[in-house]
Amino acid sequence: MQIDTTASQVPVKAPPFYRTLYFQVIIGITIGVLLGHFEPQYGAAMKPFGDAFIKLIKMIIAPVIFLTIVTGIANMTHLSTVGRVFGKAMVYFLTFSTLALIVGLIVANVMQPGAGMHINVADLDQKEVSSYVAKSHDMTLTGFVMDIIPKTLISPFVGDNILQVLLVAVLFGVSLAMVGESGKPVLNLLESLTKPVFKLVNIVMKLAPIGAFGAMAFTIGKFGLGSLLNLAELVATFYITSLLFVLVILGAVARACGFSVLKLIRYLKDELLLVLGTSSSESALPSLMSKMEKAGCSKSVVGLVVPTGYSFNLDGTNIYMTLAALFIAQATDTHLTLGHQIALLVVAMLSSKGAAGVTGAGFITLAATLAVVPEVPVAGMALILGVDRFMSECRSLTNFIGNAVATVVVSRWENALDYTKLNAVLNNEPVLENVPVQVPVVDTAKG
Repeated sequence: MQIDTTASQVPVKAPPFYRTLYFQVIIGITIGVLLGHFEPQYGAAMKPFGDAFIKLIKMIIAPVIFLTIVTGIANMTHLSTVGRVFGKAMVYFLTFSTLALIVGLIVANVMQPGAGMHINVADLDQKEVSSYVAKSHDMTLTGFVMDIIPKTLISPFVGDNILQVLLVAVLFGVSLAMVGESGKPVLNLLESLTKPVFKLVNIVMKLAPIGAFGAMAFTIGKFGLGSLLNLAELVATFYITSLLFVLVILGAVARACGFSVLKLIRYLKDELLLVLGTSSSESALPSLMSKMEKAGCSKSVVGLVVPTGYSFNLDGTNIYMTLAALFIAQATDTHLTLGHQIALLVVAMLSSKGAAGVTGAGFITLAATLAVVPEVPVAGMALILGVDRFMSECRSLTNFIGNAVATVVVSRWENALDYTKLNAVLNNEPVLENVPVQVPVVDTAKG
């Protein structure tokens, strides 16, 4: 590979550890846990800090996605590339989402986390579950598809549906590319807007430790440290299964594409801690898009894959759905044949695609799935409601890592991955600025 040795190398001095977002988020989480444990009333009252940070992040998600996608598509020389990238991304999402469902199904059958509980469904408190079941009734496939289409061109920017923003951005980007030179002033304006918008992202991210503190203080204050021990086997099984999925399955994919998933996780440690603290992968979406571009992934691929993956590539949610469904069946002594379990898997595969932009999406999607598979009692969801908050953190972390891996893989499939930048950031080395994108085909992509 030829590298332009005349390009300027800009060494960046590492800030003191106490000024890094990584350290500050850890401190925020720690203080939140301590406050929630020793002063649960005050800890639960900290919830607005976490909610406010999530709202700030959601405020900037729409413009970040719109600007990234529009400028990326408008700069493409061939519009057929858009369809090709989207098609490859969907193939990847469908394959690995299905694998995640199968993994959850296999682990539930082998570990039997709910066996021996002998719960009588009639004895369960179904009041809190009923609200989730009511929401799940709206999550039909037709309703999901129709909901992607916004009422007006600008309505997605005042809503919370990522797919609506994605649709408008793709259509506008394609239109801008088709008008050619006459659209250059608009493209230049949007490219200029990108810098202050991402600077805004950096400003908001400085509040991440406060958001993580508020979310964690509320969780521990509301449910208590003791609640971490309730249904410990289910929670532990889910965490171990998700970890194995990331290290074994996603790790194998990463090796085949010439990078290490562990190094990628280290590179994204700030964002992962933020996801852990807020229990929401959305909180780190703008930062993920920025970091994947810095890691050598094409801007147009990042703009298409990351937002789409947040709705269609939910590996953690899929593992949770089959594992939780079988746990409920085992706990209530409900026998499921192989046919029932296959039906459960197929329904979960479809219903999981409707989880975009829904608060408590994993739990609501599980309710939607069980409503279609009557063999598993929906009322049994009351068993896991208390620990769902702790499992939602693992869902979000797994979803986040899965989308980061998908972005690198699709970029490689498109020959739009700069391995020089990727290796530099993964090895924590200075990145050469102003270096033309290098696209190695064979030599550095081992496996």
